[in-house]
Amino acid sequence: MKRSEWKAMRDLTVAELQTKARETKEELFNLRFQLRTGHLSDFSKIRETRRAYARIQTLINEKRLSEAKQVAEGKHGAA
Repeated sequence: MKRSEWKAMRDLTVAELQTKARETKEELFNLRFQLRTGHLSDFSKIRETRRAYARIQTLINEKRLSEAKQVAEGKHGAA
């Protein structure tokens, strides 16, 4: 994915990112299956897809942490 696509992904919600992660994981499974059956010609796609999945997971974790921090600050400030 291009840098501009990653910047756009930062605006997605956690649920949308989880859907993207699921799609990417399925794509990775299919690529690995193609590799095992000998039908994969571009091996770099596996590495690229694996890294894309990791980046999506990182975005999910960042969003969850920022949401948890906002909730904690909101509760802390009210006490």
